[in-house]
Amino acid sequence: MEFKQVILVRQDLKMPKGKMAAQVAHASVDATLKSNKEKVNVWKKEGMKKVVLKVSSLRILKKYVANANMNGLTTSVITDQGKTFFKTATTTCAAIGPEKTEDIDEITNSLKMM
Repeated sequence: MEFKQVILVRQDLKMPKGKMAAQVAHASVDATLKSNKEKVNVWKKEGMKKVVLKVSSLRILKKYVANANMNGLTTSVITDQGKTFFKTATTTCAAIGPEKTEDIDEITNSLKMM
């Protein structure tokens, strides 16, 4: 059984690479902390596969998160507090998983990698 985690990043925000990396890290850590410990342990043994995917807007990000939630998958939505790059609180990305690869792929297989 293979597990992975995907992180969905909004492309409309045009974040600098460093900001994007920090937001992706926040999403990954938060989703992992929310996850079932047995799933996390299997995922760790398999190498903690992560894939960063593009979404075009907040609306699309919310659509994928809602779909994942409806399917019982672990999710985490990250909202930056607006203290550096952004002027106000801004939802930047979301993570799904770690979960079974096939369960995540059912939801995100149409998205492109970063």
